[in-house]
Amino acid sequence: MAASDPQQAADPAAVKRHPALFRAIRKRQNPRLRRTDITVTDDAAVKRAVKAASLGNAMEWFDFGIYSYLAVTIGHVFFPSGNDTTQLLSSFATFAVAFLVRPLGGMFFGPMGDKVGRKKVLALTMILMAVGTFAIGLIPSHDTIGVWAAVLLIFFRMLQGFSTGGEYGGASTFIAEYAPDKRRGFFGSFLEFGTLAGYVGAAGLVTALYALLNDAQMEAWGWRIPFLVAGPLGLVGLYLRLKLDETPAFQKLEGGTAHASEAADGVEATAKGDLAKIFRQYWPTLILCICLVGAYNITDYMLLSYMPTYLSDELGYSETHGLLILLAVMVFLMAIISQVGKLSDRFGRKPLLMAGMLGFLFLSLPAFLLIRVDGILPITIGMLMLGLSLVCMLGTMSAALPALFPTNVRYGSLSVGYNLSASIFGGTTPLVITALISWTGSNLMPAYYAMAAALVGVIAVACMKETAQQPLIGSPPSVETDEEAAELVQAQSPEPKF
Repeated sequence: MAASDPQQAADPAAVKRHPALFRAIRKRQNPRLRRTDITVTDDAAVKRAVKAASLGNAMEWFDFGIYSYLAVTIGHVFFPSGNDTTQLLSSFATFAVAFLVRPLGGMFFGPMGDKVGRKKVLALTMILMAVGTFAIGLIPSHDTIGVWAAVLLIFFRMLQGFSTGGEYGGASTFIAEYAPDKRRGFFGSFLEFGTLAGYVGAAGLVTALYALLNDAQMEAWGWRIPFLVAGPLGLVGLYLRLKLDETPAFQKLEGGTAHASEAADGVEATAKGDLAKIFRQYWPTLILCICLVGAYNITDYMLLSYMPTYLSDELGYSETHGLLILLAVMVFLMAIISQVGKLSDRFGRKPLLMAGMLGFLFLSLPAFLLIRVDGILPITIGMLMLGLSLVCMLGTMSAALPALFPTNVRYGSLSVGYNLSASIFGGTTPLVITALISWTGSNLMPAYYAMAAALVGVIAVACMKETAQQPLIGSPPSVETDEEAAELVQAQSPEPKF
């Protein structure tokens, strides 16, 4: 392997004889950035991009939230009457089916996003998500069409899962490529603000339905309302996404408005989404991504999706009781998540992610012991302990993950890695926890499962590189003002010699 410094590789005597030549070689290998290499972001455009990407994410998690919160009712509607645990397991198995096809969606939409652009693919995933969710609200019950009810439910869940495969990777890439380097954590946190908003919308609507309708009305028609609401929401999200411009980083790839000089030699200049290339060249980073996302997803789904079912099915509380407490916790997390994003910009991604992983490792068991105590206060404190650990990851992950991969394979690599992990670990969390409780008879199994996931997460965070306040791999620096760009160029100028 050739040495990176030509003076180290060359004969010292030759360097002395031809100093100007070797200075020219060094300059060629390490050129200074020009002003035109640096992207100066448009604040209004960044905010539009954040809004459109976050709304799509909110819709995605509104969908998964309502399915989780209505799991008991859906089990009664779509699966034959019998053992309640069997019905719940069947309902959560159908929930998991959507995640089994997510990697296929990631492998399809991810490389497509690297080829044709982030904007077009995000619009397509939005359409498919809205269609799948709306269609579930129209499916007749098992009593009406028998086993075909479950078949149709599984089909539309698979459509949702397939479209979702291109959603998170694209939305996080979109925000990361628009945001200035020094505020990527802050803007990225709004993607997970959308996650919480989707869950809050789902929990609020389902709570209102449980409060206003009796069990017979819920099973007859009430459960359909949240799914039918997703149709109009999808149209709003589609409208916002179609109004956006493509990201500056992708414009550089396709030879658009962003240009670079020799100083951007490290900047990717072709858009060739290649699935084989991702697995062949980036497999170590893919494994790191899978471990990070797996730990994050298990704890995320345990708290935001499974907890209401745990409180009602395992601890005997009413559906409304558990949802109201979770709703209050999630609103609190929404209020602080952007501040967590700011902290990750200031102190780095690794310290915030490590704090979240260690929180789940050491606080999960005490939190669940509190949750098992009868009373609103101990349950709320226990859920807040888990929530504060989770928000450290929620507010940081959407900026940390896109920075793992270079621009020309970012959408594809992140979609593949994220969705493989979400499929194996995230979507199966409610099913695995329900099965573990059934087999062991211990309702502390969610705590042990979260602790195991957090241990893997601690190791993964320790292995990742710090990326805060740094340009994305394969992209030129991105700043907020012309003054910052000028300072960045000036910082590379040699000191005058007198």
